[in-house]
Amino acid sequence: MMLHYLQPAKLQSKKIVFEHVFSARDSATLEHLKELSSRRRLIEESINQSSSITEAIAREMSGGLTSHCLRDLQKLEQYLPLLENLIFHVDLVCSNHHVVCWISELKICWSSALCSLSFFNLRGPKLFQIDNLRYELGMTLYLYAALLRERAVEILPADLVQSAALFREAAGVFQHLANEVFPSLQSAQSVERPPEATPSMSTVMSLICLAEAQAVTIRKAEEKGTTVGLLAKLHYGITELLGEATAILYSNAREYKDISSCFLEFISSCKALHELRSLKYLAESLKIADQVGVAVGVLRDALINVKKNVPGEESWRSIFRKEIDDAADMLRKFENENEFVWHEKIPGGDELPLPQGNKIVNAIPYHPKRWERELSFKI
Repeated sequence: MMLHYLQPAKLQSKKIVFEHVFSARDSATLEHLKELSSRRRLIEESINQSSSITEAIAREMSGGLTSHCLRDLQKLEQYLPLLENLIFHVDLVCSNHHVVCWISELKICWSSALCSLSFFNLRGPKLFQIDNLRYELGMTLYLYAALLRERAVEILPADLVQSAALFREAAGVFQHLANEVFPSLQSAQSVERPPEATPSMSTVMSLICLAEAQAVTIRKAEEKGTTVGLLAKLHYGITELLGEATAILYSNAREYKDISSCFLEFISSCKALHELRSLKYLAESLKIADQVGVAVGVLRDALINVKKNVPGEESWRSIFRKEIDDAADMLRKFENENEFVWHEKIPGGDELPLPQGNKIVNAIPYHPKRWERELSFKI
């Protein structure tokens, strides 16, 4: 079992009508702007839960897709190439004062799904406005990656191979955001922004997706009967990936002072869970190597540490309880065997072997698509 946290996809945004702001020189440009607004409106209605379309009509419009998540991914895939084309042409005239004013008039606003809820936000989520088309691109891509991750969870455990691939795709989109999109927003330092619109948070999300992809890969490896020694290293590889994510968050603590405690608990809980699983497999491999005393020491230490990190979320607690019970059963069995057969000294602290990690998954690179149509504006 994996821990799941799907909050990152719960973004909201305000309505944008491109043709009301940009002044088109020709009918083809006007048509492109209208198409952009139409495609975005479908996304707005879905994420803001303001659509009046029935489930049956929504399914028919999407070509028969029954998954709400897949339908949203389809809408984003139809919108993003149009947006990329607009940005390409706006960049050619970005210094023109009319264009600067147009972008400001769009009032591009997005909420955060990772900030803690405030008493003052009872009327709805706080919206962050940044007058930059790359903010719109970045937040739309962030939503796309978060939904790829959500779809990966949705198809578990039926299709482990496809699920792992989707997690890796999501990681690739987050890496693209961290390296190519959000750094361009860093110049607007004085503008308040959601944590999602920062390169470091995109890197954190990419690491989480890679950890989840490796967790799914491990399930496939367990089905194939992979050796316990390798399984121990693979689980600890997840612990290391999440350790990197934690280090980034704490090194940017000032930037993320309003981050949700549930999000932080999700990362720390996943890290603790996979560390326990790693140490269980390590203990099993030590037992196979006739080092029962060391195996007992490893399990004792693992159980002491994991009990300090049991999460508050009930669905996560139940997974923890099962893992802790399994480890405790294994420990009792090993202790009895050591007491009656092996009589080995039980080490502790620095005498225990350190777990080693192995990371075997990589992100699938994201390659932006642009609908290449010439656009012309009255400037």
